[in-house]
Amino acid sequence: MEVKTPEDVKDDLYRRGKSVPDVAREIGVSPRIVYELLRGRIKGRRGQAHKAAVVLGMKRGVIE
Repeated sequence: MEVKTPEDVKDDLYRRGKSVPDVAREIGVSPRIVYELLRGRIKGRRGQAHKAAVVLGMKRGVIE
């Protein structure tokens, strides 16, 4: 699996017709977390940010 950049994720959302709040709801995290990941302000190291980054394909990891 190739790690996606924030731009890759934004393009994917656009192609799928999904908004950030839609995706956040599907993942089960706060929309703020997804926005911050896409802006590059947080890295997704722990907690909800980690979960969102892994699901969005922005990092390799395990969700337990």
